[in-house]
Amino acid sequence: MQNLGVAITGSGSAVPATSLHNQTLSEVVETSDEWITTRTGIRQRRLALPSESLSVLATAASSQAIAASGIKPEDLDLILLATSTPDDLFGSACQVQAQLGATNAVAFDLTAACSGFVFGLVTAAQYIRTGVYKNVLLIGADILSRWVDWEDRRTCVLFGDGAGAVVLQADKSDRLLGFALKSDGTQNHHLNLAYAGASQELLTGVNITKGAYQPITMNGKEVYRFAVQKVPEIIDKALFQANLSVDQIDWLLLHQANQRIIDAVAQRLNVPEHKIISNLAKYGNTSAASIPLALNEAVREGKIKPNDIIAASGFGAGLTWGAAIFQWGR
Repeated sequence: MQNLGVAITGSGSAVPATSLHNQTLSEVVETSDEWITTRTGIRQRRLALPSESLSVLATAASSQAIAASGIKPEDLDLILLATSTPDDLFGSACQVQAQLGATNAVAFDLTAACSGFVFGLVTAAQYIRTGVYKNVLLIGADILSRWVDWEDRRTCVLFGDGAGAVVLQADKSDRLLGFALKSDGTQNHHLNLAYAGASQELLTGVNITKGAYQPITMNGKEVYRFAVQKVPEIIDKALFQANLSVDQIDWLLLHQANQRIIDAVAQRLNVPEHKIISNLAKYGNTSAASIPLALNEAVREGKIKPNDIIAASGFGAGLTWGAAIFQWGR
């Protein structure tokens, strides 16, 4: 009989060595440690140097996750890289596959911004549940410092760089207990990293656009309102699917965007403070990396133990949001 359940058996993470504290950031843009901390809970963030690439960060996080799960790179069937900031617009998952030496894995990128890891988790699970693949590597990685306007104090204080990864394996019991995913493109304009094209005449009457991307733009108030309303709802939906109540979860693990959002969601769900996982004070918003980065740290610190039930939720550009309820380990 085939194992059609999913177990999350290993985690890893990697961040650049360079850190930028709020105090130092106030030399770049008009802000202060007090202003940033009270509004966001962020104290510092990590920044990738020009010599550092997304694929190198993703590979480092992946190597840890593969080792922790007790398999070898060549055992992997599939590599999913959730990112909005690939080194190459055609995708960076194949570079990671080559760097890992995962010769038997098919690899591709998946883009759902800050929801990318949760969307990727659900996607990976379907390949395993249908019996197609046994070992899947899921990576969430972003280098948002490349795309920030360092003169815009509303956004530049929020973001940091990092990578996190997990290995999902076929198992007799299914540890992904429930999930729910949502999108609302009518609110797309609230958070963008948009293409900025300039018209170029190729021939008389034939114009094309040539361009790059403009920095991140965000309507902070609207994104805050969206997250505080939608995230508790989607977690409730996923819990209902898992046939669990809020008090049965051991950990609440939200996308690390803003401590005020995390606290507000926890309050709405009646989740006590000791069950909240938060590390955004150290790293800021690392987009698709934030959930696996926080997960890996909590696992390595011995906070998250095998069989613990985790309610994870990602939310962000798209606008997209989703929740997954899973048990850690096999």
